[in-house]
This record gives sequence, structure tokens and C-alpha cells, in this order.
Amino acid sequence: MARNKIQFQKGLSLNEFLKEYGTEEQCFDALYALRWPDGFRCPFCGHDECCQLTYRRLQQCNRCQRQTSITAGTIFESTKLPLTIWFQAMYLMTQNKKGISAMALHRQLGISYNAAWRMKHKLMQVMLERDEGKPLNGFIEVDDAYLGGERSGGKRGRGAEGKTPFIAAVETTATGQPTRIKLSIVKGFRTAEIKAWGERHLLPGSTVISDGLACFNAVTGAGCAHDRIICGGGRASVEEPEFYWVNTVLGNLKSALRSTYHAVVGKHAQRYLADFQYRFNRRADLSALIPRLAFVALRTPAMPYRLLKIGL
Repeated sequence: MARNKIQFQKGLSLNEFLKEYGTEEQCFDALYALRWPDGFRCPFCGHDECCQLTYRRLQQCNRCQRQTSITAGTIFESTKLPLTIWFQAMYLMTQNKKGISAMALHRQLGISYNAAWRMKHKLMQVMLERDEGKPLNGFIEVDDAYLGGERSGGKRGRGAEGKTPFIAAVETTATGQPTRIKLSIVKGFRTAEIKAWGERHLLPGSTVISDGLACFNAVTGAGCAHDRIICGGGRASVEEPEFYWVNTVLGNLKSALRSTYHAVVGKHAQRYLADFQYRFNRRADLSALIPRLAFVALRTPAMPYRLLKIGL
């Protein structure tokens, strides 16, 4: 049997990473090139010439004389951590299929747990915002799912306390191969909620394939066709070929969450889903994940801790 090209791709080795991003100077140069690929552009007046101030590595515009830094106005703003630590975090978060916890970042990077938590959640926020405006298209498998399990003596199934409902959707090609996924927290599986989700995350004209849950018919209100396949519960639903990829994604997601985290808190759950989603949607080229993540991090507005801890 031929090897899966995505699963067995080379990726970015630790030695290669250190060779490219091993020093503070290399990381600074990488961010400079990603932020201003066509040369410096003043964020205040738009002028394209500046002088480099060695103190704190500031750029001073030759026209308005105002100063800016490579991280100003970005997710990196006000950071006290070296850029090498940020790049190491991006490496660890993108090259591991199951992700990495803040506790593991704390230990491997040698920084405080609080700093590791802030860094991880800021980078997950970048991942979330990057995929937010990219709706799925074509043939789409969808299923209802939950984060969290039943509590001892508690109610089973839908409506159980402590569970966070979310929609898992997988875009597939005409030959049935998965391309992209959407993992979206919802308030519940109700018609109005699914209609709003469809308008936000699906392109009109798409074909949505779902099980017998009636609320998914609401995607027709978002301009999509709906193919409803009633397959029963339990093992029968898992083995249905029309839902092969959405069940595979859900299985991989739950395995990753169980092995990486002790618990996923409800108010931050969407970021954890976005973390898995971002890696899956870009799984075909692991070596490019670091510059791609750094590129969008430079275009994601600053998010102070007081907003970060509120959740979504």
C-alpha cells in the first residue's frame, strides 16, 4: 500500500528550524520581511523611508518622525519575551499533530506558566481569526458534537450538563477527499442557530450532507442544498460512508484533546477547536506553517490579557 503523502511528509526538523530561526536577529529579520515584504511603510503616514534606531530596534519614519516597532499593533505587541521564544512556540504548536498544552510550553520553553498560557492563547486567537472569514464550499459533511463528558450521576446525551455543543463540518472534493474543516461552537442545535451558522460559514450553492437531526435542514435558508441521510445511532452512524471524513475528524480531534489537555474550558473552547482546525486545513505543507502563522500574527490586532481571559 502506498504511503499517505501528507502523513509521511518531511515537515520541518528541529535542526532546520534552529538554522533558520535560532537567533534573535534571524527572527527579527523574518518578521520584518513578513510585515513589510515590499519595504518599510509607516503605519501613521504611509511613507516608505525610515531610519533604524538601534535602541529597542525601532523604525523612525523619515517624514513624520514617528517611531514604530516590528511588533506594534500586532498580536506580539508589548511582549517582554524574546522573539526566539515566540518562534519556538509557533514551531511546537504547528509541527505536532495533537498540539501542545500551555503546561508543556511552560516546561519546554523555560518561561512561566502564565506567560506560556498567554502566548498560546494569543496564537490560537490568530488561528481563529484567520479561518473565520473562509467559508466552506462544495460537498460538505456535517455532524453535531460535544466537548466534555457526562458527570457521575448526570444526564446522558444531548442536554447533559457540562457539555459544549459544536458543529463539525468537512469540505470534500468530488472524489471524496477532505480539503478543509470548520469546528464551530453553537448555543444549541436549533433551526435558527443552524441557519445563522450556515450563512456565516457556508457558500451558497454548497451541498450539505447530514444525519437525521432535523435542525440541519435550516442550511437551505443559507442557500445550500441539503441531503439528509437517516442512519440511526450508535455504530451504524459511524460506519455510514457518507460521513466517513466528519467521523474521522471528530475521532482525531477527541483523541488530540484527551491526550494533550486535562480539560477544555467552555469559554475558551473555540480557540482550542481553532488550533486543531488551523493545522488540519494546512496539513499539506508543515514546513510552511511557521512563516504563514507569523504572517497572520503580524496582521492580527493586539489582544491584552484582560480581553484574552474573557474568552469568546
